[in-house]
This record gives sequence, structure tokens and C-alpha cells, in this order.
Amino acid sequence: MDNLESIYTDIILQHSTETYNKKNLVNPTDKEHGHNPSCGDDITLEVIINGNIIEDIAYTGHGCAISQASTSILCDLLKGKTKEEAIELINIFLKMIKREDVSEEELDRLEEARALQNISNMPARVKCAELAWYTMQKLIEK
Repeated sequence: MDNLESIYTDIILQHSTETYNKKNLVNPTDKEHGHNPSCGDDITLEVIINGNIIEDIAYTGHGCAISQASTSILCDLLKGKTKEEAIELINIFLKMIKREDVSEEELDRLEEARALQNISNMPARVKCAELAWYTMQKLIEK
């Protein structure tokens, strides 16, 4: 395993066990439930959106390490972003995880979410990584 893979593995492990994003928000402005029947991953995202800005985002639920890490990373990445920026980042992430063309510049915008890039080599785990991103997309677009 090269150094980069090892760093990415550490990021995923850290986020799968971290709990600072795993909580209920006080007075969320919106929430959305997501479920992955193939793996049993089950999450609820809660957000506080003020005007157009995602001021806070957190989640509750359970699932495999990849779904929990992906959800925690999404929370970190989207906090403080506008809805439009969030949709752009979600689209880049989903393109990356589906092995579609993504530029180096786009990958850099994903910050730690880039650590999930190799999940695309594990088709059974892709849905685990995508769950939070599709759930957030649904929340923003409704």
C-alpha cells in the first residue's frame, strides 16, 4: 500500500469512529432520511440552513464503516457552503464514485471526501459511500 492509500484509509477509519458530526441538531430547519437496503445503512441528515447557507449539518443512524465515514466527511465538507456549492460538490463526488471523468481540480475541491475514491473499485460498497450524498441532494432539492 502506498503512502496516499494509507492516509486515505486513516481518514476513513477516523471518520467512521468519530462522533462529533453524529448528533441531533437543536432546531434543524430540515431533515432527510436515507436507507441502503442492500447493506442496512440507515441515516437521517439534519441541517440548519440560513438563507442559502448550510450553517450546520449532522446525522444520526447506523451502518457500515464506509457509510458512516462518508456521512461524517459530507458533514465537514458542506458546513458553511451555499446550497449551490453543496450541489456542485455532491455532483463531483457522485461522478468520482461512479468512475466518471473528474478533473484533478474537482477532486481537490472534495477535500477529505477524495479518500473515498477507491471505493469505486468495490461495486458492493459504492451504495454505502453514496447514501449520504444522495440523501443530502434530495434534502437540498426539495
